Amino acid sequence: MSAFLIEGGNPLSGTITPQGAKNEALQVICATLLTPGRVVIKNIPDILDVNNLIQLLRDIGVDVERLNRNDYAFKAENLNLDYLESDDFLNKCSALRGSVMMIGPLLARFGKAVITKPGGDKIGRRRLDTHFQGFHMLGAKFKQIEDRSVYEIGAKKLKGTYMLLDEASVTGTANIVMAAVLAKGTTTIYNAACEPYLQQLCKMLNRMGARISGISSNLLTIEGVDSLDGTEHTILPDMIEVGSFIGMAAMAGSGVRIKNVSLENLGIIPEAFRRLGVKINVEGDDLFIPKQNHYQIDSFIDGTIMTLADAPWPGLTPDLLSVLIVVATQARGSVLFHQKMFESRLFFVDKLIDMGAQIILCDPHRAVVVGHDRKIRLRGGKMSSPDIRAGIALLIAAMSASGTSRIENIEQIDRGYENIEARLNALGAKITRVK
Repeated sequence: MSAFLIEGGNPLSGTITPQGAKNEALQVICATLLTPGRVVIKNIPDILDVNNLIQLLRDIGVDVERLNRNDYAFKAENLNLDYLESDDFLNKCSALRGSVMMIGPLLARFGKAVITKPGGDKIGRRRLDTHFQGFHMLGAKFKQIEDRSVYEIGAKKLKGTYMLLDEASVTGTANIVMAAVLAKGTTTIYNAACEPYLQQLCKMLNRMGARISGISSNLLTIEGVDSLDGTEHTILPDMIEVGSFIGMAAMAGSGVRIKNVSLENLGIIPEAFRRLGVKINVEGDDLFIPKQNHYQIDSFIDGTIMTLADAPWPGLTPDLLSVLIVVATQARGSVLFHQKMFESRLFFVDKLIDMGAQIILCDPHRAVVVGHDRKIRLRGGKMSSPDIRAGIALLIAAMSASGTSRIENIEQIDRGYENIEARLNALGAKITRVK
């Protein structure tokens, strides 16, 4: 296990470029299983979750060529399908939530897949019912192997159908889309997720020969095809990392430029920070966050307290609420955060309270932050990262705090952020990785 030692109070300045999007990478890498052709994917983030998924594809027989640090070529021509039923494969899947998106491609192309309970962040219940219901409606059969706690999923040939998803699940939609592109007939998915990363997946599949219409809406129509070919794809900048950098610049910056953010794909993220009073200047496809001695939280038009809540796209992503909470601790004013989509994601605020933040945790879903207006700095402390996003939020808090902080379990941060300490140290932070 490793930890970060953070010397707080060092101002950040300069330019930083966001990595490729983790969530998109997990989807499009799994999509390479749909074709025996060569698929080149560029701007893949060099992070733990993605690297583990790539290794899992190697294990099942995918020919993986690393072209440079962030570009790979995949060729899923000769797969070892017997390995999919091995305990070794299932154990690796259980430690990596992104592996669940291998099911749709394997089911579509080979007619079978095996699933066990996947791992991932400890942020509450994250059910897979949407995935299962979608596969079932396409004609797949499920068989539980009780002595191994796994399900076998099989179908001689998936058949297109109409379905109304019970929730706009991003991974569920991605999985069903990947299964449907090789199904016989037409599949219509209503209440589909429409995040930019899902749009990217659909555009990549269309370049491979799929016929998907309705991209960027919540109503997708997929005309099944017999086979798919190879293609080349470039992953978007990670919107969660862009938001994390905005938060860092607001809390500890003296002028930070975030390069090449793909502004059109950030949605409401910049506006959410502006509602906390953070100034964000748009310069081409860059964001510049100037030094601010004070930032004032907005109120609603009727004068009531500002509320920020997560929602499916194009609403505010739940992955940034933890960062926004940290930023609010040093704002002028009060704000209510409502985490609707996961029931355990706010439990990290006790660590911020220990650092001196004024936060009232109302229940597992709601927290009120009363900002210090920089009159009282957070104080350094010892803490542990419970998940990827809370981990980066705690890192931001520690960078702005007085004194030295220690964050344990930083492997959680490594799962989602590439070489984060070196990139932030280049801006003036003082972060040391220790065993």
